Amino acid sequence: MTITAPEPPGTGPAPHHETVPPVKLWLCPNDALPPAIAGILASHWLDERENETAARFLFERDRRQYLVSHTLVRRALALEAGLAEAELVIWRSSRGRPFLQPLSGGLPRGGGHLDFNLSHSGGYSLLGIVRSQRIGVDVESLGRETGALETILATFTPQEQRWAAEVPPGRRRDRRVLRLWTLKEAYSKARGLGLGLPFDEFAFTLDDDRGVLAFQPPADDLTGRWRFLELEPVPEVLAAVAVPADENPAPHLELLQGFPWDRAAPHTIALPEPVGAPHGHVPG
Repeated sequence: MTITAPEPPGTGPAPHHETVPPVKLWLCPNDALPPAIAGILASHWLDERENETAARFLFERDRRQYLVSHTLVRRALALEAGLAEAELVIWRSSRGRPFLQPLSGGLPRGGGHLDFNLSHSGGYSLLGIVRSQRIGVDVESLGRETGALETILATFTPQEQRWAAEVPPGRRRDRRVLRLWTLKEAYSKARGLGLGLPFDEFAFTLDDDRGVLAFQPPADDLTGRWRFLELEPVPEVLAAVAVPADENPAPHLELLQGFPWDRAAPHTIALPEPVGAPHGHVPG
């Protein structure tokens, strides 16, 4: 696994803060769950709306991706909440962002809040879960058509377009474009806005090799301070995580791979320092 984020001095397991629950991140390939098992789990765990959505896919590969990603959500949330998978009630905001219905008495495994975010691409599903604040995640596979990446690049700020164009067309430029894209997707999804937030209204300054050096948030971001983590959990698959930065000690991130049949031992990663400032101005 390649971790494309600045490593703090004294690289090693992140310190555990008892009062700051870790960010949980699950990466699950489609082949971690055989199609027959995914279908059985979906029939027992997913709600009526989810099963109706799965039935509408024309291509089996798309249906399989949907079933794996949504059974992953149910299973991982069940482990965190202490509820049975079928008991979880998932609502959607007016913009379509899913969230877990709060329980008046709190969750059986502690706390009253779980926020989660899901992304899937190229046969992988990525799920982020936090017990406070919000989270946004995105996963993308390298190997997209050049035309599609050029269209993506045109949605960025001029400064980001210039940075991507510093390297010639090819794999290096594709990587730069997708690094920016995953970060922008993760931030927008954490805000609950998705593609409703124009991608030229906020900007990232990235290290050539790894890490977010600076972040200029859009004008409506009143706090503007975020922690961003870039990952390449498997070769040619890029992922990004966005969580708001607050006054609490920095949480660490626990990365788990495969389908969560149990509480497997995670890979622990320290989250980078916050970047950004309120009422940012996007440079041209």
